[in-house]
Amino acid sequence: MSDLNFNDKGLIPTIIQDANTGEVLMLGYMNEESLDLTLSSGDVWFYSRSRKELWHKGETSGNIIKVVEIRKDCENNSLLVKARPTGPVCHTGNQNCFFRKLDEAD
Repeated sequence: MSDLNFNDKGLIPTIIQDANTGEVLMLGYMNEESLDLTLSSGDVWFYSRSRKELWHKGETSGNIIKVVEIRKDCENNSLLVKARPTGPVCHTGNQNCFFRKLDEAD
């Protein structure tokens, strides 16, 4: 992890992708501690920027995300987690967090 470039707040953007379908499911942020927990447990952990605490994805809903592999980008400043979700990933109940189309009104 020493070669990863965490931002000035100690975070690194992390994309979650379904390992079976290739669908992009969500974007979250990890700090070193959540990345360590993810690597050691096999479940995805994030750092919640709004709550300012560690967040075990699926802790409340039961829809955890199981890690298949983790990749880093060419500049070591973002991560891609290929994973197997156990249910809908979005807190709204949608399969992914990218279900709303951007339009001119936005």
